[in-house]
Amino acid sequence: MIKFSSKYTVILVHIVVWSMLFGLPHLFISRDHRAVNPGFFPTSFFTITNIYHVCLFYLNAFVLYPLLFNKRRWWAYILVIACIVIGSLYLKLLVARQWYPQVIIDRYTYLFLFFPTLAFIVISTIYRLIVDKIKHEKKQKESDAEQLAIKLKFLRSQINPHFIFNVLTNLVSLARKRSEQMEPALIMLSDLMRYMLYESDENRVTLLTEAGYLKSFVELQKLRFGDDVLIKVNIDLPQNQLQYSIEPMLLIPFVENAFKHGMDVDEPLITIQLIVNNGKLEFDVKNKFSSNVNEGKDASPGIGLDNVQSRLLLLYPKQHTLTITKENNLFHVYLTLQLK
Repeated sequence: MIKFSSKYTVILVHIVVWSMLFGLPHLFISRDHRAVNPGFFPTSFFTITNIYHVCLFYLNAFVLYPLLFNKRRWWAYILVIACIVIGSLYLKLLVARQWYPQVIIDRYTYLFLFFPTLAFIVISTIYRLIVDKIKHEKKQKESDAEQLAIKLKFLRSQINPHFIFNVLTNLVSLARKRSEQMEPALIMLSDLMRYMLYESDENRVTLLTEAGYLKSFVELQKLRFGDDVLIKVNIDLPQNQLQYSIEPMLLIPFVENAFKHGMDVDEPLITIQLIVNNGKLEFDVKNKFSSNVNEGKDASPGIGLDNVQSRLLLLYPKQHTLTITKENNLFHVYLTLQLK
């Protein structure tokens, strides 16, 4: 199938419209040049005047209106158009008298010769306004897309140092305990940082890659806390759902938040569930928390949740639902996302 660019489509539309304009006189007007009815013009006259009108259409749309119609020179535009309309009338009268002496010139003839020129100028002005509006909207969309990319890049740049800060805090804890898990923790951190440096700048990563990153982060937390916290993880990714992709590092802030605020309670419990079915992702994270501890613990709660909510609004408008609730000392995050 042949595909036309928008440029060639516009040219084709112009050709069709002008062809119809030139063809109409031949359908409705007699070719008999001997007729002498008042206001009568043979088809050849319409062909000549239509050629003139087409030239006038493009002259106004692409030269006169862009150059003159602005706040400083609008008066010059009106003056030029008035001269063109009046000049066109006398030019058509000259052609009619010289080439079509059989045509009866009366007041209806004057009106018939005057208004088409004015109509073509008005139509070409409207056309120019529409073209300018389309260009402006296109430019605005490109600008919005550029601003979106800049904002998204900024949000992603916030994630990396935020994550590294939290993980290094975990490693400091292991180092103080002189834990034997320090070496595997460093290896796991190396893998996570490789993911951040080389894949998190991509527009999308595979769902399997993001899930693997999530698992690695949870394993790193298990190395830090050991048996001090009960962690339940359920990640269900059917084989036929792995073709989907997702914004990198989109899910991890919710898990980070759970570990950050879920450890200052008796018998800490964190549950993480990730299910994908028919392209719909369901992500559920719960953790216990102590309201008394959290009130004074962190006057600045960090950028994690705010960051991910901003990215969801930018990348998945009307394609996600996010519910965050705090009830009975249980912090619950539930996210649904339509994958692409």
